[in-house]
Amino acid sequence: MANENTELVREDEAQDQVAEQKVEVEEKLAETAESADAEDADDAEAGNEDDEEVDDSEDSLTYSNGVIEKIVAMATRTVPHVLGMKGNLMHFVQEQFGAENLAKGVTVEVTDDNRVVIFISVIIEYGAYAPAIFDDVKVAVTEALERMTGLEVAGVNLRIEDVITREEYEQSRKRFLDAHRRDEAAEA
Repeated sequence: MANENTELVREDEAQDQVAEQKVEVEEKLAETAESADAEDADDAEAGNEDDEEVDDSEDSLTYSNGVIEKIVAMATRTVPHVLGMKGNLMHFVQEQFGAENLAKGVTVEVTDDNRVVIFISVIIEYGAYAPAIFDDVKVAVTEALERMTGLEVAGVNLRIEDVITREEYEQSRKRFLDAHRRDEAAEA
């Protein structure tokens, strides 16, 4: 009975952490929407090769592939049981604290008809049902892209790079935080 209660408490704690991370990612998505226009203007002035084709009319709206990749990565992180993006355990713990590139693990291709094909590499929680995660990622990414850019998703390709337990994730997170605190204390 005590083991069942402990497991229930751990599951509740994990769900709370996922909910907190989802709120953080949604806030970052909102920030990305605000900064997307500024990045697009900079890319357009620089003639960025990653931009979609520019319409011949005087008015146009384009997105750099980096902006699309960032939106996809942030939406993917809101999906339960997705612990991180492509990379080793330390990389995805670091990315939780903004130390890594937000678009890591995502590439996009824009088709001739301005639809987007998405390639995502993730680390998921051990024991989670991967096909359900795939469905959730597809919905989250499609909704975020359509809501923020109006772009249509032609396809989503999800690659599971690794699986780890929630406990492994928490231990690595704690080690990273402890090392980060030691480094800050040493600098002070």
